[in-house]
Amino acid sequence: MEDMSPSPYVIRGSVSLPEAELTWRFTRSSGPGGQHVNTSDTQVELRFDLAATEALPAVWKERALERLAGTGRLLSGGVVVVRASEHRSQWRNREAAATRMASLLAEATAPPPRPRRKKKEPRGAKERRLRQKKQRGDLKRGRSGRDWA
Repeated sequence: MEDMSPSPYVIRGSVSLPEAELTWRFTRSSGPGGQHVNTSDTQVELRFDLAATEALPAVWKERALERLAGTGRLLSGGVVVVRASEHRSQWRNREAAATRMASLLAEATAPPPRPRRKKKEPRGAKERRLRQKKQRGDLKRGRSGRDWA
């Protein structure tokens, strides 16, 4: 049988998905496949216990649990689930699921964006805006046929 240990899936920096903490489940996939589809378990379900892992820093773990809470990806107990069934080969679905899990965790553990700092609108921009607004109003006022008699 082929070597099924994929390269480490990097979440960010030196942090990657620990292979020992991943739980794989294989089921029959729906969709095309012909005679082959009824005999092979190609759909992959990958589970990662986010709440119990020691591979992620505590801050990342809290952030990820908070962000994934309402998405439907997080089961009770803090387990993240990803499914892949788009390929006809189990091995390719394993690759897809692991890559998807790594990108999901990378997105969920990303630091929040910097708060926007309000800046004063430049005077030139303000004057241009007001001038265009005035021109537009004049144009619309000119459309009414009041002065035509």
